[in-house]
Amino acid sequence: MSDSSPPLGNAQARVDLAAVRSNVVALRGHAGAAEVMAVVKADAYGHGMVPVARAAIAGGATWLGAAVLEEALGLRAAGIGPDDARVLCWLIAPGADLEPAVAADVDLSANAVWAVEQVAAAAESAGRTARLHLKIDSGLGRGGATAADWDDLVAAALKEQAAGRVQVVGIWSHLACSDEPGHPSIAAQVEAFTAAVRAAERAGVRPEVRHLANSAAVVNLPETHFDLVRPGIAAYGFSPIPELGDSAHFGLRPAMTLAARLLLTKAVPAGQGVSYGHTYVTDRPTRLGIVPIGYADGIPRTASSRGPMLVGGRRVAIAGRVCMDQVVLDLGDLDVAAGDEVLVFGPGDRGEPTVQEWADTIGTITYEVVTGIGARIPRVYTGA
Repeated sequence: MSDSSPPLGNAQARVDLAAVRSNVVALRGHAGAAEVMAVVKADAYGHGMVPVARAAIAGGATWLGAAVLEEALGLRAAGIGPDDARVLCWLIAPGADLEPAVAADVDLSANAVWAVEQVAAAAESAGRTARLHLKIDSGLGRGGATAADWDDLVAAALKEQAAGRVQVVGIWSHLACSDEPGHPSIAAQVEAFTAAVRAAERAGVRPEVRHLANSAAVVNLPETHFDLVRPGIAAYGFSPIPELGDSAHFGLRPAMTLAARLLLTKAVPAGQGVSYGHTYVTDRPTRLGIVPIGYADGIPRTASSRGPMLVGGRRVAIAGRVCMDQVVLDLGDLDVAAGDEVLVFGPGDRGEPTVQEWADTIGTITYEVVTGIGARIPRVYTGA
């Protein structure tokens, strides 16, 4: 990794690891006494899991969050050991081979009795005690044991703990509406989570960490912080509550810049149809520019005729339909040529669109924009 980007080919996603570190430092400030788990699932929200994980640890994260086993094992295989950060993995399918995760000292989550038994069996095979987190559905209505099943889950875990196969180290849940300040579900979920923790503790569980808060809760709901917080989107510099403030409002900086280059410019007359279906037709003699990224790279087709880009110091919307590998820009009188840089999005320092603007333009959320950037766009790193 280098602080100087390699030459721009067709396109590249530039990831500022100094921004990631700074964001984690800022989130530690919001979290108070709670530890920070940087969630690096989905290839660190499209930013690159291992470089981002290391940057997050450098910023003070003591935990890393992975959705699937391959991610958790990838972190360990990259040399990120338990002394660097604990790793929690939470999506476990029936019949999954958990022995490598237990052997690699990956924390695992269970939200049903069968999952506890599966983790315990893997621990038996690995010849070591598995670290286990129990998940309660406090109201999201997604993963986690219901209140009716909670006592059975706790009892199963304590049985395996008594046998030395597991150690219950965490109790956790996830919020449904933390990005909607004042939503009544927030208080209800905190109450349900607290009740579940108390019931487990009465039964004999002594968790190292209780964790509930996601990004929005980290910056806005201190009552949810408990022992550990789990920022995801905020670690990458995006506002978790755009209605309350932009990234800078929360002390965050977007880490990714998506850049491409013009592959062709050409003069066309008025009345020229552009791209599939000719949904865009030039209303004057103009110049068109071809940018070699499309929906196969994460530029959604819904951005047709509206997705913004910066070229030659001016914002220009995509002209016509987004294609699999290309989009077209109506350049007008811009003094640009083939090879010149186009900024799709970035922090906004040079007037380029931000990821939040892209999300607003196409009617989605920042998460979907950055996680959608395809694998054939190389990631390059600065601030390492």
